[in-house]
Amino acid sequence: MADSPYLPGNILSLAGAAADRLLEAGSGDGALLYLYLLKTGGSYQSAAAARVLRWEPARAEAALSLLCKLELARAPEAAPAAPAVPEPPEYTSADINRELENEASSFPALVTEVQKRLGKVLSTNDLKCLYTIYDFTGLPAEVILLAVSWTIEEHQRKYGPGRMPRLPQIQREAIRWKERGVDTVEGAEAHLKRLALLRERSTQILALLDIRDRPPVAREKEYITTWVDMGFTDEAIRMAYERTVLKKRSLNWPYMNSILQSWHQKGLHTAEQIAAGDSQRPRRAAPGAGATAPQPAAPGEADRRAREDMERMRALLRQEKEGK
Repeated sequence: MADSPYLPGNILSLAGAAADRLLEAGSGDGALLYLYLLKTGGSYQSAAAARVLRWEPARAEAALSLLCKLELARAPEAAPAAPAVPEPPEYTSADINRELENEASSFPALVTEVQKRLGKVLSTNDLKCLYTIYDFTGLPAEVILLAVSWTIEEHQRKYGPGRMPRLPQIQREAIRWKERGVDTVEGAEAHLKRLALLRERSTQILALLDIRDRPPVAREKEYITTWVDMGFTDEAIRMAYERTVLKKRSLNWPYMNSILQSWHQKGLHTAEQIAAGDSQRPRRAAPGAGATAPQPAAPGEADRRAREDMERMRALLRQEKEGK
């Protein structure tokens, strides 16, 4: 990218080759981000670009990825490796007993509450895990209790009522909260709302993918979280799934994700937008044909076509199943 993109009069210049690549790609997000890069002299920071363009960071990253593929931008240099996360110290029984006898400490009350919630007396190793959470992370006792409750709820959801997680599992979850900056009661409540939303959406999205007998595994959760953050409707996700099955004969998570990433780069997040986005691409007139431009879809036409497309896909899927 040129050092100075400006012509006299403070006018931005755009190379013809760059314009051709952007038009061929058909990505509005890519074009907007390219203009942003021109204006900033090629400087890219995800948070700054997302703020100026009023996008979610994931949307800015998807647009940058497209520009890199078009060779219109370079990926930012990798940040220096983060320092290694320190290992928690090896606490002794003497450390724990001293804290339990400290009248100013909230640790004794925390132990009592955790024992109530787990329905057992904590062993020496359990107490070491809990004290590691308390002392090593520095999380308030209230936040630790919220992390304990969430871990219990998730464990029972996965393994059945009455099943309790072990303290090392709770410790790992609490450390994740700390690493994500969830270190206040308000922050923990907001984090729990997001986790609950993602859990509910995960169940709904798995049902859209014809998976109803199990919770998602870790990698599937990552895909689902990405799609939720991108703002796709259920119909759009189902359309991507059906296209995936038609192409791959079964659910293929990376392939389905590539479809949704492509739609996201074009700003298409509903069935109506997807149908309209496909139908409104400019078409070249045949030699000698009249100059009449294609007419835009009438109100409600895109919605009707989207439903018809989905019905056709479902019919094909039924035929595939019956033919097996």
